[in-house]
This record gives sequence, structure tokens and C-alpha cells, in this order.
Amino acid sequence: MDNVFDTKPDANRPGVLSLSIKERSALYAAYMPFLRHGGIFVPTARDYTLGDEVFLLLTLLDDAQKLAVPGKVAWITPAGANNNRNQGVGIEFTSDDAGKQARLKIENLLGGALNSTRPTHTM
Repeated sequence: MDNVFDTKPDANRPGVLSLSIKERSALYAAYMPFLRHGGIFVPTARDYTLGDEVFLLLTLLDDAQKLAVPGKVAWITPAGANNNRNQGVGIEFTSDDAGKQARLKIENLLGGALNSTRPTHTM
């Protein structure tokens, strides 16, 4: 199976993350609808603490346009977590237009899958 997540840390700007999700199933697994403004799980080995502000460059499926979304760390899965979960952070989108646009785009792409009971990276 191809790598469905591409993350590119920027060593010069620790608050900037880039995530490219290539498959709908990977988007479902990464999306965090239970956060107030929506959010997404980003696999990373970089250390963050809850509340850290980040800037996410997000590419979804076949869309060449990147979404630039500010957010904050709302979830941390450390290395060696139970059930072999991926190490990374959950980024809650901001309540501004960029955050709303990201949430709407993801929810439109997922459609009825949002009601699925399949496990995700966080729940």
C-alpha cells in the first residue's frame, strides 16, 4: 500500500506542518469531528504540548490546492501508544474562515462516512 500520509516538517519553522492525504479512508481516519471547530490528526515525531499554535498546510485527495489552516494542538498520541496508534498530534482548526473552509471541505469529501463506527487515529 502506498504511503497515504505525507508529512513534511519544516525545521526552521517548528509551528508549521504540511500534510497531504491521498485517500478517502485516510482522511476519515485522520479527521477529528468531535473537536469544536473540527480538526485533523497529523502524524509527526516532533514534540508538541497541548495548546501549541501551529499553521497547517493541508492537501486533500486529488485537489492540487493546499488549504492553509491555523490551529492549535488539542490531542497528542505519544510514541509507543496503546493499540499501535500512530505517533502524532491532533490539530483543532480555528473558528475563522480558514478553519471553517477546511472543516466544510473535509465533511463534504467524507459525506456519509462521518457516521461510520470504524476506528480512527484518535478514537
